[in-house]
Amino acid sequence: MGNIVAIVGRPNVGKSTLFNRLVGMRQAIVDATEGTTRDRHYGTTDWNGREFTVIDTGGFTVNSEDVFEQAICRQVKLAIEEADELIFMVDVETGITDLDLRMANMLRRQDKPVHLTVNKVDNTMRQTEAYEFYSLGLGDPITISSMTGSGTGELLDAVVAALPPETDTETAVEEADTAVPKIAIVGRPNVGKSSLTNALLGEERNIVTPIAGTTRDAIHTYYNKYGMEFHLVDTAGLRKKQKVTDDLEFYSVMRTIRAIEDCDTAVLMLDASQGVDAQDMNIFHLIVKNRKGCVIAVNKWDTVPDKQSNTMKEYTEQIRQRLAPFDDVPIVFTSVTEKQRIFDVLKTALRVCENRKRRIPTAVLNEFILPIIEQTPPPSIKGKYIRIKYAMMLPTPTPQFAFFVNLPQYVKDSYRRFLENRIRGEWDFTGVPMQIYFRQK
Repeated sequence: MGNIVAIVGRPNVGKSTLFNRLVGMRQAIVDATEGTTRDRHYGTTDWNGREFTVIDTGGFTVNSEDVFEQAICRQVKLAIEEADELIFMVDVETGITDLDLRMANMLRRQDKPVHLTVNKVDNTMRQTEAYEFYSLGLGDPITISSMTGSGTGELLDAVVAALPPETDTETAVEEADTAVPKIAIVGRPNVGKSSLTNALLGEERNIVTPIAGTTRDAIHTYYNKYGMEFHLVDTAGLRKKQKVTDDLEFYSVMRTIRAIEDCDTAVLMLDASQGVDAQDMNIFHLIVKNRKGCVIAVNKWDTVPDKQSNTMKEYTEQIRQRLAPFDDVPIVFTSVTEKQRIFDVLKTALRVCENRKRRIPTAVLNEFILPIIEQTPPPSIKGKYIRIKYAMMLPTPTPQFAFFVNLPQYVKDSYRRFLENRIRGEWDFTGVPMQIYFRQK
């Protein structure tokens, strides 16, 4: 299961700058998820071969000082609850403020690793000034300058050291092959995720209300009916109706990341009346980034007015255009309230789970792909001919291929897509992201 590291702290201490540095310098996908009052950021980064998700809990813009403080404390509480580790940022220029003290008290009372990070330390004098933060009682402060990047290496070393040990890849492959598949239902608030779960299970397993964000905890349900066996994960659960809707997005982001990292295939639910928006695309990118299978369920299809015989086809085409370049994703049109095609969603998701486990022997792969490469070789660059000798499927839990080539640095992305399309044309990898690597022979 993936790990979440949340950056917390009062506004203007440099949280977003650090976030951009952590996920930006590793060319990870950065999703600025549209929240209710401001953009919220989450992205994947890696350090020394360990990948983890970073969340920027961000500053607030609220008029009253009091509300402002409450809102920050609420964000910190959510982060403490959801994240595996916390980076608590403070500012050497302003020293310790009352808000820093309050947050430090909250952080000392929980048992998750906290990395006290003093920002804007870019000279020796400031290094000395950073010693006052020992009084917060959160251990040795790590001094950084998120603007220049100095000290971020030490911070990442500390973060990775506190992560739980990784499972062995070979073991993970074997476990993935034998385990009961996990299917997660994800999507924006109020698209009908809980209603779908209830319809599938035939019982009121989750509380459903028209209030967006009714669901709060990811609920795991074992399903074994009609010859289908899997664990269903609804990214949802009971949530008190609160006046402040700002945390709602923060919650849904955290829970969605968790559910995606913990599943084999994610069913991304869309609202037929709203189409694909930026938030849906963010969730889709997260599924692909985490190499999970994907099925798109377009819900509330019964509410679309004046449907013609080709409406579904046109709608499918629009969705595929938005998803490109990875558009080999099954799309199912459903109406949970009318119980239309809800079992098709399950069957499709289970088929995608099988596709994800598909293995192609090296000899069979080369027999198919080498004649194609010979017929359409990669274009030569600067008079240099690129020769691909052979290919193999890597022993990973998800479909990944290595092509051994004399000049890997010159193979363009367009050729990578060409090879991927050929492999997909021969074997059924529908709904599964595929990685193709070019390696030096």
